[in-house]
Amino acid sequence: MNSAEVLLINPLDKGHVTNGLGLRVPPLNLMYLAAALEKASLSVKILDDDLYQVGFEKIASLALKIDPVVVGVTATTATIKNALKYIKAIKELLPNTLTVIGGPHPTFTPEGTLKAEDSLDVVVVGEGEETLTEIAEEYIKNEFRNFENVKGIVYRDNGRINATPPRPLIENLDDLPFPARHLIPFNEYKTSQSQAGGMITSRGCVFNCNYCSSSLIMGKKFRSRSAENVVDELEELVYKYGVRDIAFLDDIFMLNKRRARAVADEIKNRCLDISFVTSSRVDTVNQDILECLKNAGMSTLYCGIESGSQRVLDLMGKGITLKQSEDAIKAAKNVDIDVLGSFMLGYPGETPQEMDQTIDFSIKLDPDYSQFSILTPFPGTPIYYELKQKGLLGTEDWSKYTVLDSVVNYEKLGLTKKLVERKLNKAYLKFYTRPKYLFKHRGMFKVLIGTLFKSYIMPKLNGGTPEGWYNSLQKEYS
Repeated sequence: MNSAEVLLINPLDKGHVTNGLGLRVPPLNLMYLAAALEKASLSVKILDDDLYQVGFEKIASLALKIDPVVVGVTATTATIKNALKYIKAIKELLPNTLTVIGGPHPTFTPEGTLKAEDSLDVVVVGEGEETLTEIAEEYIKNEFRNFENVKGIVYRDNGRINATPPRPLIENLDDLPFPARHLIPFNEYKTSQSQAGGMITSRGCVFNCNYCSSSLIMGKKFRSRSAENVVDELEELVYKYGVRDIAFLDDIFMLNKRRARAVADEIKNRCLDISFVTSSRVDTVNQDILECLKNAGMSTLYCGIESGSQRVLDLMGKGITLKQSEDAIKAAKNVDIDVLGSFMLGYPGETPQEMDQTIDFSIKLDPDYSQFSILTPFPGTPIYYELKQKGLLGTEDWSKYTVLDSVVNYEKLGLTKKLVERKLNKAYLKFYTRPKYLFKHRGMFKVLIGTLFKSYIMPKLNGGTPEGWYNSLQKEYS
């Protein structure tokens, strides 16, 4: 009864933000994969260890009870080392299980990922819905292990590593089933309700930022779901799961303004009472589109502003101007939409004075919230290859690629890691401790205290500790 043909695992993320604030969100990527597998009449289970936090050994013991034929694990750069531990532990208990990994990091380092763990059989490169389904059908239904005709993978075959041709991108995103949210304990993701209601309405990015790999994973062609399809999923979130705070997790939701307007109109036509967050480049924002989205329930705009120095923006290949950032924030404020601005420090070639310009620019713009990070050259990005070629990568210990640690050899650039990290601390302190800001956003502290209470105190009161999770899962799969 509790067995499954395919088991999907989200590994524990030991990152600063996750552990510091308890911000754990449902693994939307795995829910998309699970939905595609279920559409192909395969039985699936998801174990989210970023929620359970019981570790790879206990997840492996649960996998033994579930006895899957295929195990798939997702991995970012920060989680890849940990993700491979799940693969190894499960393979030791279930040697005949096919082990598969996918996600941003394996996509750009497929051969290196296979070489890093002998227990790993297949790496999925890029979009995974069609690829994983073909792999599972080949291995489960045909009882045969011939993956040479499965596009978009790198796999181990009798000691050799083989790669198949790239898989074409999914053209019609409306053909994808909605994420299989029924396979996770949805109500347990209480620390970030808008993220629990996360959705992806488009894929692909047409821009060329040097630090970003999005267009290299999902393609440079912008593909979008129809307004009707998007709002059908919104209705599922509202009426089936009781979620009215939604986060559209697209890279550039407003790139196609006509489509964005159509989504807003469809929300209003169906009288959905929701609040949603969208992200956008500052050069795709104007007051008219923001006002339209505001009338449909938009509450917050996420913008990648990145720097307060035009020279540094040009180094990044960002393709925006400081004035465009100013105009975008002003437009959002004019229609009473909150703004979360994203800023990056420590870009190679940036001076300490330019980092200070970025901090001061964040204060000048005065978004409702600011997110600061340190340049992190993720594999697959142009800046990664540039720094690697020049010998400027300070480490390839992927667990340190958290966006809050310095991993560049700044000493060779005339700076120090400590200086960059001090600038990061300065940015947060200078932005969030202003008397004007504290007065305007005094309710924010109540939210933070509530988050910490639910994340650290409540679990100890109600048995929701990692050990408690493990015991309950043991019962479920026994």
